[in-house]
Amino acid sequence: MSSGAIASASLSIFRFRLITLLLVVVVAGMSQGLLLPLLSIMLEDAGVSSDMNGINSAAMYIGIFCTMFFVEKPVLRFGYKKVIVAGIALVTVASLMFPFTHSLAVWFVLRLLVGVGDSSLHFATQLWIVSSSPADRRGRYISLYGMAYGLGFSLGPLGINLLPLGRAVPFIVSCIFFITVLLLVLRMNNELPERSVRDAATENRFVKTYRIAWFVLIPGFLYGLMEASMNSSFPLYGLRIELGQHWISLLLLSFGVGGLILQLPLGIWSDRIGRKPVLIACGIVGSLAFFAIPAAGSNTALLFVLFAVAGGAVGSFYSLGLAYAADILPRAILPAANVIASIHFSIGSIMGPTLGGYGIRYVSLYSIFLFMGAAFLVFALLGFGFRPSEQAVEAK
Repeated sequence: MSSGAIASASLSIFRFRLITLLLVVVVAGMSQGLLLPLLSIMLEDAGVSSDMNGINSAAMYIGIFCTMFFVEKPVLRFGYKKVIVAGIALVTVASLMFPFTHSLAVWFVLRLLVGVGDSSLHFATQLWIVSSSPADRRGRYISLYGMAYGLGFSLGPLGINLLPLGRAVPFIVSCIFFITVLLLVLRMNNELPERSVRDAATENRFVKTYRIAWFVLIPGFLYGLMEASMNSSFPLYGLRIELGQHWISLLLLSFGVGGLILQLPLGIWSDRIGRKPVLIACGIVGSLAFFAIPAAGSNTALLFVLFAVAGGAVGSFYSLGLAYAADILPRAILPAANVIASIHFSIGSIMGPTLGGYGIRYVSLYSIFLFMGAAFLVFALLGFGFRPSEQAVEAK
């Protein structure tokens, strides 16, 4: 076989793998975007209190958080493909079991398992894309990864509209999507990631990362808090102001679409004028939008606008925070920033539904939006006082 034919075959394999992995991410995002509001609505209809509803919703993110401490070893030992297959299988089986029980304890365990499966397949998928992408196109492919997840997460809540067809229908449809992408994954060849050599000089890289870039690590926490709160607690708010389930799903869709539309423009804008001004501006706009949502009441047209504005402003927080970290951190400790950002995201995701549920029950029906507005406003104000250290600039 000629070198040209070999190169063409390698390119075809890479393209098939990339498309398949992106489809896995889309379906995983759809599943996560569906389960959060769907299960919250089902528990609300069953008469479960909002605080218990929120605690139960946090289980998935507890599973995601715990998985980060052990998922690397299975990937190194068994390869990307096997971990992705295991993750898909775990999410599919756990999702199919939800309709067959009303036990909160069982649902808590099932959500934990979904979190473990989701986290595993996301970790392996993202690492596989990064490691196999050409250096000059790596950023583009990672952006596609983020957009694939955002697209799936935005479409997921539309599955709520399948509930009238039967309690199990939304779960079955989600599992059909998973089985479809699983068949594509099984056609790929397995690969093992390269093992990195430990360097004693990086022992204190996490402390150093916090010292240099504490501000740029906050967006990961806020994004997790916002995403989990909106998808778990907003359905409870929507039902209590007498919004229909279809309106709840469409409003959550508008929130996600706003983030998708502005993701690339905000990234280009931050390249031109700097990450910090864009993050501060987005924090202020997002804060104002969240503060205004209670005033909109059940006016769906106004809610659509406010949700799209809020989603557009803060939907890129996670990626902008990581980009800012890459701007100011020495390359040797940049991986530590990614790990910390993931941990912050998980912590925010765990806190979001719990705070939202308790807030709705004990503080105010509008507490979720007031809290989110205050959090993004505080972040923006902190930004005015943040100055990257000279040590970081010199290291770059």
